[in-house]
Parts: sequence; structure tokens; C-alpha cells
Amino acid sequence: MELTTQPAPPPGLILATCAAALIAVLVSGVWRFARTVITITHEGGHALVAVLTGRRLRGIRLHSDTSGLTVARGKPRGPGMVLTLAAGYAAPSLVGLGAAALLAAGHVTLLLWIALALLFAVLVMIRNWYGLLAVLVTGALVYLVTRYAAAQTQTAVAWTAVWFLLFGGVKPVFEVARRRRGGPHRSDPDQLARVTGVPAGIWIVLIGLINVACLAYGAALLLDGSAITLGGLPFAR
Repeated sequence: MELTTQPAPPPGLILATCAAALIAVLVSGVWRFARTVITITHEGGHALVAVLTGRRLRGIRLHSDTSGLTVARGKPRGPGMVLTLAAGYAAPSLVGLGAAALLAAGHVTLLLWIALALLFAVLVMIRNWYGLLAVLVTGALVYLVTRYAAAQTQTAVAWTAVWFLLFGGVKPVFEVARRRRGGPHRSDPDQLARVTGVPAGIWIVLIGLINVACLAYGAALLLDGSAITLGGLPFAR
């Protein structure tokens, strides 16, 4: 396993990977399938924070409608519960930001191996057949790219995936806000409202701001050092 750093890809590849990620997020037919990756990350965020805050993780379920459920035992209130509930919608953007930092440092292959390790950690906690299939397929694709693909292909896949996490982390926040209008109030922000007394709408805004900030900073990291310019100002050191 060779973990040497790689130079930043050419501007054309950066723009192409960004465009591919945007298509996956904005085109509903593509988003319907690609969103599973966001759900895996969402539920993984719940699970990780549950463990870190001393809660007892019971399992993760992923469903074909791209919804998911993470079950953990512990105190029904308190900081641990709040952080666990808040982690889901923030997780894809935060993971995307961390991944963008790795790419900006040239650690493409390392990022792919870390992704495999995280997918394995989610896999062992899956408790339904569809979830097992979804994580196995995702992990198999990442493994094939990591183990057998040429460096340029690894770069293209990694950059597309990170752009997708950054863009894809923002969209579900708007989706949950829209679903709450006239529908059943069972979302993470609704549970946060019941636990903290802070209205769900405020939680949606706070998480949305975090995710937008991650997108902005992550994009700056990915564009920094390239020859791409925005508004006549080059993103380069």
C-alpha cells in the first residue's frame, strides 16, 4: 500500500469532478440512488458520536427509500443525546470538510483507505439486509478503485466523492425542512426540540449554517493551489 502524496489535479479535472457531484445532487433521478452514500454517512455520524459520548450502540438500519435508523441506548436527555441527534445531518458535511483537507494535502490514496475503514466500521453495525447490501456495494467500489485503479482514476473518484459530500450534506437539511410542513414531526431536529426545548426550526437553521460553512471552506481548500479563478481572483498560494 503506497501512501505517497499526489499533486493537485489540473483545473479541468477539478471542474469536471465538481460538475459531476453537482449533477448527482441536483438531478433527482441520480440523487435518488446517490443519496444512499449520504445516508450511510448520516447514520455513521449518529453511531460514532453515540459511542464517543458513552451510549450503547445497538445497530444501524438503512432502507431502500434512503432513510435510515441508528439505535443506541443511554440517557434520554443530556449532552450525549443532543450531540448524537445533531451529528446525523452534520456528518456528511463535516466528513467532506475533513476529506477536503486530506485532498488539499495530496493524500488521495490515504483518503480512500480511510473511507474503507469507516465503511467497515459501519458494516459491522448494520442490522438489515438492504443496509448490508448498500454498504458492501459502496465498500467494494471504493476497494476496487483504491487497490486497482490508476492514480489519475483514484484522484477523479476521490475528488468527485468529496465534492459530493460537501454539496450533498447541504441538500438534506432543506429536505427535512420541507418535509416538516404538514407532515409527521419525527425527524432529528424534532427529536432535538423535544430533548432541549429549542424549536426544531432553529436546529435546522443551525445545522444548515454549519453545513454551508463546511461547503464554503471545503471548496476553498479544494480550489486553493489550483489555477482556477473566481471573480478574477486566483485560488492559489
